[in-house]
Amino acid sequence: MTAKALAASLLGALVAAVLGLLTFGAQATVNPDHVPLAVTGPPQVVEQLARQGGEHVAWRAVTPAEGRQLLEDKEVYGVLELGNPVTVVLSGAINPGGTQVAQQVLTGAASVLSQGQPPRVITLHPASTASRVVPLAGSALLWIAGLVAGLLFVFMKTRDRATPGLAARITLPLAASVLSVGVVALLVLLWDSTLPLGWDVLGFMLLAALAFTGVQGALLRLLGIRAAAILAPLYLIAPAVAGQVPELLHPFYRDVLWSWTPFRFSAEGLRSLLQGTGSAPDVTTGLIVLGAMAAAGLLVILWPASARQEAEANSANGVVPVGVH
Repeated sequence: MTAKALAASLLGALVAAVLGLLTFGAQATVNPDHVPLAVTGPPQVVEQLARQGGEHVAWRAVTPAEGRQLLEDKEVYGVLELGNPVTVVLSGAINPGGTQVAQQVLTGAASVLSQGQPPRVITLHPASTASRVVPLAGSALLWIAGLVAGLLFVFMKTRDRATPGLAARITLPLAASVLSVGVVALLVLLWDSTLPLGWDVLGFMLLAALAFTGVQGALLRLLGIRAAAILAPLYLIAPAVAGQVPELLHPFYRDVLWSWTPFRFSAEGLRSLLQGTGSAPDVTTGLIVLGAMAAAGLLVILWPASARQEAEANSANGVVPVGVH
């Protein structure tokens, strides 16, 4: 038993190390790296600002119209418009982390260029506290709702020793998705009733929910309860990374986690829709990625399986089905 106790302790420490590396590590290593900003001025001004910002900022010389369009498309996190007074232009549709860094850098640059005079700050698509929280929080809640529903379904079929039919397999992701979107919508109304909850927002959330429940259902069908070892940590890992903009993440987290986490596609697309910038590229990207996830997951869920395959999947739960309900 002593050896087993040591093995259990080692496993616990290993799990803590992995989760710490993949969650708190992303936040502990935040550091600006080529944050994209725009300035409306001649190239020499850009060169001056580049010398001051070093590798932390990537400046682009633009016209005022180009700068604001880049901000609408989320290609830059802020614009410095030279004039009298110097103006800092931000957007509530940008990830709050990127906006915070942009405001700090742009305000400092404006003070230098205007010899200490405070700049005028304009925020396009102003965001309330709730609208800054909802995109990531809503995405996480859609994920956890689908995960809990999927795990409960696995436990119930294990208890009943049944192989679920086609109707049951498709009912779970559809019902869980619709109900979880309803819950998130009610919470949004409670937190800030002024936020828009039109069909575009609700439809995008439903697609995200179907993508999440589809992937979860597919893994649970293929792996049984063992899929929880993959799905549960994602709830901890992905939000910690998706809540940041890539230019603030350490390259390890940017390439290994942020680049593929489904939470970022859901959160950023939903942020754009809530802030009235539905034409932003991240909405289209989110529709493509989440739609592909939903289609692939539902295909696996609905794909006919032989009795042997169903038995192998259910054997992961410690039981082989003996009947069909």
